[in-house]
Amino acid sequence: MAKDLVSGSVDAWRQAELAGFLLPEQQETLHGQGWLTMLAPRAAGGAELPLPAVVRLEEEIAATDGSLGWVVTLCAGAGWFAGFLPPALASGIIGTPGVCLAGSGAPTGFADTDGDDFIITGRWDYASGAPMATHFTLNAVLRIRGEIVRDEAGKPRIRAFVVPARHVTLESSWRSIGLRASASHAYRIDGARVPASHGFAIDAAHATADGPLYRFPFMALAYVTLAANLLGMAGRFVALAEPLVAARRQHGSGVPLAEVPSVAARLARAREELAAGRAALHETLDRAWADVVRHAVPDEESLQQVSLRLVETCRRNVDALYPYCGLQAAREDAAINRVWRDFHTATQHALLLPD
Repeated sequence: MAKDLVSGSVDAWRQAELAGFLLPEQQETLHGQGWLTMLAPRAAGGAELPLPAVVRLEEEIAATDGSLGWVVTLCAGAGWFAGFLPPALASGIIGTPGVCLAGSGAPTGFADTDGDDFIITGRWDYASGAPMATHFTLNAVLRIRGEIVRDEAGKPRIRAFVVPARHVTLESSWRSIGLRASASHAYRIDGARVPASHGFAIDAAHATADGPLYRFPFMALAYVTLAANLLGMAGRFVALAEPLVAARRQHGSGVPLAEVPSVAARLARAREELAAGRAALHETLDRAWADVVRHAVPDEESLQQVSLRLVETCRRNVDALYPYCGLQAAREDAAINRVWRDFHTATQHALLLPD
């Protein structure tokens, strides 16, 4: 089980938070289990696991440690892009010792054509796992002789790229209240020359690897994997809240006796609602995966909506239980406080914000 592999020392998470990055032994676990390449093509050296199995594993890891889960999800997601690269390049990247792909989806840089190469310049925020990354993925606006290339609708053309870490300068910018050890720093690239082969299109029609994983829609993959992390963290919060609430009820402090039944009911409701949300996510994802396996088109809208509903369910239950947990939940060195901070930091991902 993932929780047995990543739990380690009871102080490991605190040490990682203080350090601001995953500890060496935590990194060794990620590499040893092959979690960072579990979405990369088998032909390139990855595990190419079925997406439903990946989502279940990511929930389990996030329940054990939010930063670990976040790094695994974001970096494994970047490893998925290997399925859209030329096979020889993909094999070279995935075969890199200690390989870890980090990156950002915002098109906050430029790619200038220069013969058969591109010159990459720009700055990108929030690259989870940045200190351990061997390669970075990014989106950049295409330019020719300084002029932005535009599509038929007049919008800038954007292309994805993968760049070796030697071209990247990290900026120590991650100052969040939670997910501290995810080290989701900004990075910049100052005029790095990369071959055109390092550019790719994130689209099933341009996949270079066979298999259903690379026919699965990218945005749907992003929603379900992020939702799995929130579910893992929320489930862990509820588990940690239960003994705190029970202790306060037992000692007659904080919770009026008249409220005891309602507090117990609230805990039970949280468990039930998270279980129902998990079941809905898995059912929808399993159905979509079966569609993709048989070369049918999955229902992307259903995947997005079930993911967002699950995130909202997690938010509602975590926030409803927190006031009953007492000052123990406000202690920065308490496990439940770390989970609360990790959870609320993760909910701020751009894809998960309420409308």
